[in-house]
Amino acid sequence: MVGCGFVSGDESLLNLTTAHLNTGLRGVPVGTCRTSFVTPDEGVHYCGYPISELAMMSPEDVVFLLFHKELPTLEQSVDFREELQTRGVIPEGLEQVLATLPRDGHPMDWLSIGIHTLGMLGGQDDWREDALNLIARMPRLMGLIFRYREGRTDDIPSDDLSLPLVGRFTNTLDLNGIDNAVMNRVLSTYLVLHMDHGGGNLSTFAGKAVASGHATVYSSMAGAMNALSGPLHGRANQSCFEFVKRIGTSDPAEVERFVRGELEAKRPVFGFGHAVLRTEDPRAAAQFDLGQEICPDDEYYRTIKVLREVAPMVLSENPKIQNPNANVDIASGALLNFVGLRNPEYYTTFFGWARVAGIGAQIVDERTVMRNGKGIPIYRPKYIAEAQTLRHID
Repeated sequence: MVGCGFVSGDESLLNLTTAHLNTGLRGVPVGTCRTSFVTPDEGVHYCGYPISELAMMSPEDVVFLLFHKELPTLEQSVDFREELQTRGVIPEGLEQVLATLPRDGHPMDWLSIGIHTLGMLGGQDDWREDALNLIARMPRLMGLIFRYREGRTDDIPSDDLSLPLVGRFTNTLDLNGIDNAVMNRVLSTYLVLHMDHGGGNLSTFAGKAVASGHATVYSSMAGAMNALSGPLHGRANQSCFEFVKRIGTSDPAEVERFVRGELEAKRPVFGFGHAVLRTEDPRAAAQFDLGQEICPDDEYYRTIKVLREVAPMVLSENPKIQNPNANVDIASGALLNFVGLRNPEYYTTFFGWARVAGIGAQIVDERTVMRNGKGIPIYRPKYIAEAQTLRHID
């Protein structure tokens, strides 16, 4: 399959009116994206490939796809993994910075500061080099964030650069009583499913906007992580698993009663709906398939299996809801919890780890490929002064 891009055929999107103001730019075209697009029926595609075809591939091969716009051959795959290994060495000084951070700070704040620190210690001021270096260094950064926040700073294993990206994280994490092979499989799937999602989601747009001012990849990515950390964006996956834990049962009648109670209380039903999709998110389906294989009897997996059937039935009773089906957040928390990652506060950092690849590839495209290599201009959307404001202008 070839072809990396998507152009909407809806020309009405170009006819801007005052109704488009103060709507968060929803539906307003601002550029093109070479790495991914989303369709109502098949969800996100990476460089033309539907995510359902990529879900079980290695993160390294999917990173290659996003940066090269084609899947690697076997030889290219081996070479790219070796390239990432050479880029993975963490510059000295990172751990000293992490040691100064407050342990009760949210992990996403740690991640943003960690990325900034990597840039200050080892940035090269080259879009592609810095983007790939950051991808290669994320596993160690992630593992160190866990270790330092949890006070487990003694006997941290050295970074084994011969391991795959996810293996380097679990090697650094070094949890007792954990099946690293199962954890690696869950995390590999999670990373692939979350790497990219078009060019207009908040974190991607924020990162590219910062880069348009020629800030570094590291500063741009830290800004993207800050955008991702909000409860209306990436932190929704943390909220989703906390929601699942509150249900406390897999009995269908009780789950339905819980969902109806949340709606009556005007609280959100997490893990359902999508701005573009009109069917169940294929990323959710892939995680349910994985869960059925590795943890069919897990209490939270049983709950989300029932929720997957019950919630759409209840939500579809509201004619205003266009898509009542499960989205990517519904299953991820149950799987992460099953493999031993039991603190939901960390879940958005895995989202951020994944999205570093997609945002990085898009930043490289916008800075070095678009407009025949000149790069797109600095982002500068126009704001209209309100009439009341205009009356006070002499």
